[in-house]
Amino acid sequence: MPIHTTEDPAKLESVKGASEKFLIFFSSRNEGGKLWCPDCVAVEELIERTFAPADAPDALLVYVGQKPEWKSPANVFRGPPFNVGSIPTIIRVHDGARLVDGDFHESLATFLS
Repeated sequence: MPIHTTEDPAKLESVKGASEKFLIFFSSRNEGGKLWCPDCVAVEELIERTFAPADAPDALLVYVGQKPEWKSPANVFRGPPFNVGSIPTIIRVHDGARLVDGDFHESLATFLS
């Protein structure tokens, strides 16, 4: 199934009611369409290859905001119910398990199974 995306930046309400099996928290894109977070840039292609095919698991790409918004302790995704501490982060919805930035290349395939 293709990757679904939130508006940029996402609103908490649109993510809380999501039906996808995986939530991917990512930096927003700047006016030129580029991600501001270098860790997100580093895994963007991997995320696309993994979640874009028709037979891939359902995923929602959640844009957390521009750098100043994300760095604010008041960012809605830093608190409950998601408690995201860094990006990129993938949350497996059914059990709340997380895969956090440095683990993507080594652990993504196992995490999805």
